[in-house]
Amino acid sequence: MSVRSFFDTNVLLYADDKSSPVKQRRAQELIGQHRRDRTGVLSIQILQEYFAGVTRKLRVDTATARRQVELLAEFDVVVPDVPDVLAAIDLHRLHQFSFWDGLVLHSAQQAGCRVLLTEDFQTGRTFDGVLIVNPFA
Repeated sequence: MSVRSFFDTNVLLYADDKSSPVKQRRAQELIGQHRRDRTGVLSIQILQEYFAGVTRKLRVDTATARRQVELLAEFDVVVPDVPDVLAAIDLHRLHQFSFWDGLVLHSAQQAGCRVLLTEDFQTGRTFDGVLIVNPFA
């Protein structure tokens, strides 16, 4: 059984990236495992970033990308509010990473995730109980 884990956008994009077959396979495995175990979490921000990235960078047509967003939305979806934005600003100020990364980290914390799956943070670090894991390392 897998641990409740928050997916960052880059992991989801690799699931559709045919130019990186090893990362694509790994991302697809993670998504499938967490879907089966009902332990996958993401946020509205991630769904938005995914749609923008998959249509712009990977040239997936919008109808297919929309369907993918519908499927990904079957995960637990965090919907940030004003206090979450303020907390992300505080994380940005404290740790000097981007506001958007702060919002991702805070969303993972709020959702009770033990793991944040991403390439964007230093793997192995822990922030308030959330372990950063680069699933492609």
